[in-house]
Amino acid sequence: MKKIITVLAIAILIFACSSKKEGNMTILGKIKGLKKGSLYLQKMNDTVLISIDSIAILGEKRFKLSGNIDSPELFFLTFKGSNTKKRILFFGEKGIITINDNIDNFGLNPEITGSKNQEILNKFDKINKQFRNQRLDLIQQELEAKKIKDEFMLKKVDEGYKKLFRRKVLFAANFAISNSDFEVSPYIGLTELYNANIKLLDTLNNSLSEKVKKSTYGKRFNTYVTNIKKSEGSTK
Repeated sequence: MKKIITVLAIAILIFACSSKKEGNMTILGKIKGLKKGSLYLQKMNDTVLISIDSIAILGEKRFKLSGNIDSPELFFLTFKGSNTKKRILFFGEKGIITINDNIDNFGLNPEITGSKNQEILNKFDKINKQFRNQRLDLIQQELEAKKIKDEFMLKKVDEGYKKLFRRKVLFAANFAISNSDFEVSPYIGLTELYNANIKLLDTLNNSLSEKVKKSTYGKRFNTYVTNIKKSEGSTK
């Protein structure tokens, strides 16, 4: 009798594992150099990071994870080892997304294909990085000017900050508007244009396609813009 119960329990376990339902988004890939650890497909739910799927890696470099997604949004591919936790941030979409990386530099320069929004975000980040580098240069100039108490240089650096800010905001707004048929557009609005003027934010919001307006980031951006307009209206 005990043997029968044991066999049934194993059969149920095997059936449960084999009948695991795959979501409408599949993440495939290979992590070079990965010998042992766990990979997690995760996303932010409000302010909490939750796991959608996971897999234990034991000498196998390739992996497969899946989850359900209503509209494109950011996900994390998280690696957890004995004393290590590293993440890759990527734009998830319905369909198959391939992520290849190596364990030594995990998350620094992964190869991600299959996500159009990720492709567009990569283009944005490539140019946006130039603004970050220019800001670092200004910070260095500011530190040097303060050290020698050069008021003229400090004033010049302050003007440089303002010009850089205007160029950065205009670039982000124009880029988002030119890609308003993709969910990455309101995401850029939320993360890069949070301190832009309401006219620019409203222009971007109105430019979004109907599909994008109904997406997760489209709804959040519309709420953000609406709240600012209400706030500004109440102060007049």
